[in-house]
Amino acid sequence: MLRFLQTLDRRWIFLLMLLAVGVPIVLQLRFPESITPNTLAAFAEIEKLEPGSRVLLSFDFDPASAGEIAPMATSFTYHAAKRGARLYFMALLPVGPQMAEDTIAKVIARDFPEMRYGVDFVNLGYKSGLEAVIKVIATDLRQMFTTDARGAGIESIPMMAGVRSVQDMDLVVSVSAGYPGVKEWVQYAKTPFPDRISMIAGVTGVQAPPLLPYVPVQLPGLVAAIKGAAEYEALLADAYGLQAEPRYQEGRRRMGSQLVGHVLMILLIITGNVVYFLTRRQERQREARR
Repeated sequence: MLRFLQTLDRRWIFLLMLLAVGVPIVLQLRFPESITPNTLAAFAEIEKLEPGSRVLLSFDFDPASAGEIAPMATSFTYHAAKRGARLYFMALLPVGPQMAEDTIAKVIARDFPEMRYGVDFVNLGYKSGLEAVIKVIATDLRQMFTTDARGAGIESIPMMAGVRSVQDMDLVVSVSAGYPGVKEWVQYAKTPFPDRISMIAGVTGVQAPPLLPYVPVQLPGLVAAIKGAAEYEALLADAYGLQAEPRYQEGRRRMGSQLVGHVLMILLIITGNVVYFLTRRQERQREARR
């Protein structure tokens, strides 16, 4: 057996990993989610919104990170819409408005046809300037956003009445895959106005560790990586009966492959170490016999 493992062609390992990732996708495997406190706190922030609340959703990601980020963006949008909030989409990245439009088509157009553009939701679009945009709109949103993504003047949009800055929002939701993103929102919006701006975030896995010092003061809730997205979907499914709706189970579906793949990696690492130490012991025994 040891000899077999020592001479095993690495292509068999590649095949095992292919099966570990592919089979759960084909079989649509889903596993129970253990909900972390940060995800539960983010869910609670949206759950407590009153009908008519203003929610700013900053979609600061692109197609390259959509596999990890898009499921939580979908969940945030559905949850806020279900609570009867008015949704204000914007972006700090050039392709962000398209990510927002994709989510609007996936969620609002299909599940909330009663919501009217300009009255219940609006896509403000993208503005260049990175964190400078946040600095400006924290006190004067209309200085940056004079029109929406469709070219309509801000003054002509009914739901913009009474909105002068980010401080007029009941909740800011940053869905971020890098720079500018959550860190900049915390630094230039939340921190200068701690009592006027409430904020939660959804981020990629590599972004989460540097943001943990902001939890729970600046960020009451933080949804991290596809695991966090799957947790949020589980909470949403239990609260609103979405277990059978594939659009709101993408994170959980992807977690199946990730879980099985990670288990295989752990087993391979353990096996590799066992083979290494057994080989070393054999070599020492041969040397002792000489």
